Amino acid sequence: MFRLFKPLFPRSLHGRAALILIVPIVTIQLVVSITFIQRHFEEITRQMTQGVARQVVFVLDELEAGGLPRARAVAGPLALGVDRPVDPPAADLRHFYDLSGREVIATLREMVPGVIAVDLVTGIDRREVRVHAATPRGPARIIVDRRRVSASNPHQLLVLMIVTGALMTLIAYLFLRNQLTPIKRLAEAAEAFGKGRVLPYRPRGAIEVRAAGAAFLDMRARIERQIEQRTLMLSGISHDLRTPLTRMKLGLAMLPGDEDTASLQRDVAEMERMVEEFLAFARGDAMEEPRPVELRALLQRVVDNARRAGGQATLAEGPEVTAPLRPDAVARAVENLLGNALRHGRRAEVSLAAGERSLRITVEDDGPGIPADRRDEAMKPFARLDAARDPNHGGGTGLGLAIAADIARSHGGQLRLSDSARLGGLRADLVLAR
Repeated sequence: MFRLFKPLFPRSLHGRAALILIVPIVTIQLVVSITFIQRHFEEITRQMTQGVARQVVFVLDELEAGGLPRARAVAGPLALGVDRPVDPPAADLRHFYDLSGREVIATLREMVPGVIAVDLVTGIDRREVRVHAATPRGPARIIVDRRRVSASNPHQLLVLMIVTGALMTLIAYLFLRNQLTPIKRLAEAAEAFGKGRVLPYRPRGAIEVRAAGAAFLDMRARIERQIEQRTLMLSGISHDLRTPLTRMKLGLAMLPGDEDTASLQRDVAEMERMVEEFLAFARGDAMEEPRPVELRALLQRVVDNARRAGGQATLAEGPEVTAPLRPDAVARAVENLLGNALRHGRRAEVSLAAGERSLRITVEDDGPGIPADRRDEAMKPFARLDAARDPNHGGGTGLGLAIAADIARSHGGQLRLSDSARLGGLRADLVLAR
């Protein structure tokens, strides 16, 4: 049963807090209002009507004893009117929303003998109670001011309750919002950090929220320090590795140009490429700051570079989108996906789709694809699914998809692999959060 109504409930923290705050207040007001009307106003109406009913009985007795002139002489000082109705109603008349009128009619019928009908509708501006009664001298009509039998303004208390309840609800919501705002800011800072952006944040709010905020700042600082230390370490490793590789290249260049020397030179070039890819994977462009990027222009440059290298790559029509990204990292991810597509297929196509909360860069090829049960393995570092992907046979180092997946995660997204319905090969979706 709860699942049926779950879609109707608000999903945001502010909405749920407001619901938790408003529902009890409204429920209490309804219960108090109904109880007050039933017990307080009905009791007051009954007591006031009983007093008027005694006066009506007295006037009717005088009418029976001395006729209409004597009854009017008695009714005048009692602020009652008495006359002979021409056509009395056959039944009681009351508006459906007149709650106190039901008690007035019941009390008059109980205490006044011979009541034909009680009319609460026909009077001037509905401010009169007309009691039609049968007497030995014929039908009589007693007219009473409505204010004498029921409270004149019973709605004032209800209005006061509603206004006061609304005012207190507003005040409580403002206090609650003041407590929820620090939680929202903490969530925004954590979400931005997950997308690779750093927002200024200072812990505020209650003690528990401040403690969570301080823990988040400590965690963010530790992660930034680790990334910085890793980057500095890899920069040193890169320098140390390139120096002996350069000496090896110079030494090979001095040797005779036979087949063995050419083989060694290819091995050194392959080592340089592998070192660059290893460093690119470990570095992950963590030190690059996000900035607004025109994504379609970036993709066009990547596709043009692939064409100049001899690949058959195209960029499909798509939207013009500007988003805060790390352009070098995104370009490297797309280059890796496009390079894999052209390495294992003859043709590749790149497309761009923009959503409200994410961007999707799709690279499709007409190659053999990757079996569905091995796609997760393919995105692991240094994973090679077959001999064709071995670097010694012209393949890669097993880092292309891993680097792309790491860059997607650093932008708050993910890399998804599936079958290409258009080209028949592999489809790689690089999803980035906006």
